[in-house]
Amino acid sequence: MSAPAKASGVLKSVDYEVFGRVQVFHYFPNQYTEQEAKKLGVVGWVKNTSQGTVTGQVQGPEEKVNEMKSWLSKVGSPSSRIDKTSFSNEKEISKLDFSNFNTRY
Repeated sequence: MSAPAKASGVLKSVDYEVFGRVQVFHYFPNQYTEQEAKKLGVVGWVKNTSQGTVTGQVQGPEEKVNEMKSWLSKVGSPSSRIDKTSFSNEKEISKLDFSNFNTRY
């Protein structure tokens, strides 16, 4: 399953911030972000901000990063309401900066 993803050879990195009602149960929504990232096979991190948003970075094969961007924009955790998702610093990278996906506190 991962062979086609590696075939393109393009690795992407993107920063994100999710706005809306996204911190319903303290750090609980990040568990869903972490699960989705691991399911897709992307790496990076997620963190709640003091402004009530969720921010982080995703890295991996371009197709998988795009799937994670879609999930962050449209799905999120079951109890969240996403008003807007902002993506920045999207770029091709030569290697991954992270070995897994985790929640920062």
